Amino acid sequence: METILLVEDDQKIAELLQELLERYDFRVIHEDGFGNVAARFEETKPDVILLDVNLPKFDGFYWCRQLRLKTRAPILFISARVGEMDQVMALEYGADDYIVKPFQGAVVIAKIKSQIRRAYGTLSSENDERTVVKAGITLYLDRYIVEHGDQSIELSKKEGLILEMLLTASPRIVSRGDLLERIWDDEAFVDENTLNVNITRVRKRLTEIGVSGLETVRGVGYCLVLEK
Repeated sequence: METILLVEDDQKIAELLQELLERYDFRVIHEDGFGNVAARFEETKPDVILLDVNLPKFDGFYWCRQLRLKTRAPILFISARVGEMDQVMALEYGADDYIVKPFQGAVVIAKIKSQIRRAYGTLSSENDERTVVKAGITLYLDRYIVEHGDQSIELSKKEGLILEMLLTASPRIVSRGDLLERIWDDEAFVDENTLNVNITRVRKRLTEIGVSGLETVRGVGYCLVLEK
């Protein structure tokens, strides 16, 4: 059972969040922000921290900065402040995610579980998961998840295999024949258009996390040209 330190001064919202989290078997410790949040962290050693921005003594940005000096545990903001600069500041001070109020319970739970997997589970570096890392992009080979900056997206198996070949070879060209042989080696015949469709999907996935540079070399294959 993971422990979550909830730092929220609005009692009604705190009760709502606590009920939601406990429904999913999390242990919740509520800190209203009037005390020393860093001391409370040292006392409880939580696995995840949920922070509001507007707190009575010091704001959430201050506490995020203080806590990040002490721990690598996931820190997620849950705040009614929707400004882009607030979200940028949260990430720059060390937060892992920013959830805007009013929130959907399912989204909160999904984001918390995702951060727990990254910090402690199959995506944790402590588990030595196989990865390909290049130019700020990390592809997790066992789960087909690709990360760039603070964004990540899950790929299908074929998309993951294609990106593995392109990322490993980058910036060299990977021929269409090599891709077809590697990805569809167990199929007697594959329509050439099938590869085109999957390349288009990989290009779209990369764009969603802010990566460009997947180029088509007509008559030869494809290459991934990345900024260093």
